[in-house]
Amino acid sequence: MDVMSVGEDAVPAGYKRTEVGVIPENWEVGSVGKFWTVIDCKHVTAEFTSAGFPVASIKEVQSRFVDLTSAKQTNQQFYNLLIEGGRKPQPGDLILSRNATVGEVAQVTERHPPFAMGQDVCLLRRKVIDFSPEFLQAVFQSSIIANQLLNLMVGSTFKRANIEQIRSFAVPMPSPPEQRAIAEALSDVDSLLDALDRLIAKKRDLKQAAMQQLLTGQTRLPGFAGVWEVRTLEQLFDFSGGYSASRNQLSTQGYCYLHYGDIHGASKTYVDTRSDYQDIPKLNISLSQVSPSSLLKDGDVVFVDASEDDEGTSKHIVIVNKDNLPFISGLHTIVAKRKNNELVNEYLRYCFQTTAIRQQFSFYAVGTKVSGISKTNIAKLTLPVPSPPEQTAIAAVLSDMDAELAALGARREKTRALKQAMMQELLTGRTRLV
Repeated sequence: MDVMSVGEDAVPAGYKRTEVGVIPENWEVGSVGKFWTVIDCKHVTAEFTSAGFPVASIKEVQSRFVDLTSAKQTNQQFYNLLIEGGRKPQPGDLILSRNATVGEVAQVTERHPPFAMGQDVCLLRRKVIDFSPEFLQAVFQSSIIANQLLNLMVGSTFKRANIEQIRSFAVPMPSPPEQRAIAEALSDVDSLLDALDRLIAKKRDLKQAAMQQLLTGQTRLPGFAGVWEVRTLEQLFDFSGGYSASRNQLSTQGYCYLHYGDIHGASKTYVDTRSDYQDIPKLNISLSQVSPSSLLKDGDVVFVDASEDDEGTSKHIVIVNKDNLPFISGLHTIVAKRKNNELVNEYLRYCFQTTAIRQQFSFYAVGTKVSGISKTNIAKLTLPVPSPPEQTAIAAVLSDMDAELAALGARREKTRALKQAMMQELLTGRTRLV
């Protein structure tokens, strides 16, 4: 381990080169199976019931601790089969995903009720009581395991790790006191991330509540009164379709192109050709092939005409195109261009997000496996329309809330990046805490 080949960077005094990188000389390196017992859970298929014992599967191990809130349930008979052979989760155990989201790992605590594990996870149990579950959990979330997983998955189209592969993962192992010190430092950052997640969720709920109140007129901002007009979308918009191009025709060259899949996957309700230009897919064709009605202007709204569920039928994007760049609306889209100035641009970003509008979309959606809405039916939807000054005031309030959410999101990303940097330092012993 200490011998270096010619051309390698020098190893600092007190450190050694290992299969997981350069680490302190007094740290061990070995397989997961050397330090932890890895228990397979694939031999019994649970029979699910409406009530009984929770079964932890992939989605239950997506956070720090096993989350059984929406876990499927099994009966006493299958629970007994699932926990045979030492497979009953105990406080301090880790539950690891070994299928699809390989490497996701969550801890079992004393707060968890009795539960069993599904076929696509395995149980990790420490062989030495002083070993820190939080430390190994951090190792699995770090590049130490990610790099080994990458090598494992080369050429594979489906992520999956078997028990022997998991047992063979190489991990660094400092002394238990140093494990706990490292885990505690990282736990402090995790607690900050959890607090930010809760705050973001709270602010998002407040924004949703504010939208429902302000966009329906249940709550009026100071200085505004009077009855709102109710308009059909046919009175407000002209509707047309998009230019059909497949995803594999798109590239980084050509004109901006709005694919319906990008509307479904969008994290916001507008796209700005200035700030988002580099991220917008391009289609390299002559504009003479595209109908003028499919070219998107500032203030246009683009709805999807197909979705895998009713909820998705109301997905839409508002176009911000101040420079009037050629922007082509694509396959499975419905383009809505305003007939008049009754709706303010900024207000458009919010007015289609109310429960009432979504219910109308769901009512008119047709299809079984795929739900769709036609231009004819979307024109029948109704929208309450306040005066333009009130629209502007409402949009300003909601925009401020969006800005606060964006700032919190950026803070969370910085904190997450800080944690990643700390993991690189602490899990390799570059920075020592004891």
